[in-house]
Amino acid sequence: MSPPADARTATARRIAGLALPALVVLAAEPLYVLVDTAVVGHLGPVPLAAVAIGGTVMSVGVWFGTLMAYGTTGRAARHYGAGDRAAAVAEGVQASWLALGLGTLLALLGMIAAGPLAGVLAGDPETAEAAAGWLRIAVLGAPGLLLAAAGNGWMRGVQDTRRPLWIVLGANVLSAVLCPILVYPAGLGLTGSAIANVTAQTLGGLLFLVMLVRETRELRPIPSIIVRQVVLGRDLLIRGAAFQACFLSATAVAARFGIAAVGAHQIVLQLWFFAALALDAVAIAAQSLVGAALGAGDTEEARDVARRVTRAGGVAAVAFALAAAAGSSVVPTWFTPDPAVHAQAAVIWPWFVALLPVAGVVYALDGVLIGAGDVAYLRTLTVLSALLCFLPAIWLAYAFDLGLGGVWAGLALFTLARFAGLTWRWRSPKWLIVGATR
Repeated sequence: MSPPADARTATARRIAGLALPALVVLAAEPLYVLVDTAVVGHLGPVPLAAVAIGGTVMSVGVWFGTLMAYGTTGRAARHYGAGDRAAAVAEGVQASWLALGLGTLLALLGMIAAGPLAGVLAGDPETAEAAAGWLRIAVLGAPGLLLAAAGNGWMRGVQDTRRPLWIVLGANVLSAVLCPILVYPAGLGLTGSAIANVTAQTLGGLLFLVMLVRETRELRPIPSIIVRQVVLGRDLLIRGAAFQACFLSATAVAARFGIAAVGAHQIVLQLWFFAALALDAVAIAAQSLVGAALGAGDTEEARDVARRVTRAGGVAAVAFALAAAAGSSVVPTWFTPDPAVHAQAAVIWPWFVALLPVAGVVYALDGVLIGAGDVAYLRTLTVLSALLCFLPAIWLAYAFDLGLGGVWAGLALFTLARFAGLTWRWRSPKWLIVGATR
């Protein structure tokens, strides 16, 4: 039996009903990191630097979690659209086994490599020692972190974004309360911050497991499904690595234009990431709705979902662009009083504003193709856009001393190349493969 028709119909209310809870879930972890940073920051510069270094290492786990959630959503949504909720939940079971195995491996590697990693990343032995101590505890949360990601994935696939919202909020609020208590009254200092992190991540993972057990008693691992999920995750991983290479290279080139330039670049890039976070919520709605439509064998509905979700992403991005344009002279002052940084930010602000509407469409179409399981195409498009457009442009900017404008011209080329490739794919029938699996 197929799910209700409104489970596949991309009305504005339906898109908002999926996107808004997803947005809160996406924002919960960064907001908690800000709270954690503020609490630890009052211990002094060494603990603050230690958390910054340890958090950078832990972001690898967050990255793996995002890939796992996205891959699971599309596969579960296809089964759900085909009327087979049990098979959709089964995707969550196999994703949870994968999460548990990968999370345990990351925890073991993190404990073994904490000292060497902190030594490489830290600027002095005292900071390295503090970061390694924090990291040895914090990595114990990796299994819970990835279990929560797998849980988010299958629950989004069956279009349940409300229970994940309460699980993630509850775990992070508990940790936000626990962190200052453990750090100060309990006298644990930096160790208290790590324990609070592990508590939130482990609790979140366990709660998602409880939801899974309530849905099914078929909890045995099925290697064939896990292998297919790994292949899908591999393509998403390569795609993500291309993004990381681009942004790291951009920062490296910006740093060669001076302190003010790299400061301005960091401010605008973080604002870009913030906008991407919000626009990713629309992409998550696209994954769920497109997967359900194709699972039900309804290509016309899938096309309609793609049109509506893309329009929603574009409208949201235009709103961000208008707000950014209005705040061009004010927003940089929130981050620094340095007039040299403000002057550099003014150079790249027009690029930032102009690219946002294009990015809104790009992120929405990313969600459409992930929901359709067309991840191999996304992988290839992203890698080619990085190699042929972004990286040559920014290194030419360095060679010819074009400044931050040249760096952001490279970002523009990268975004426009992805826009062209995604719209071409969207207009073709190649992504419209129906059925419960792809």
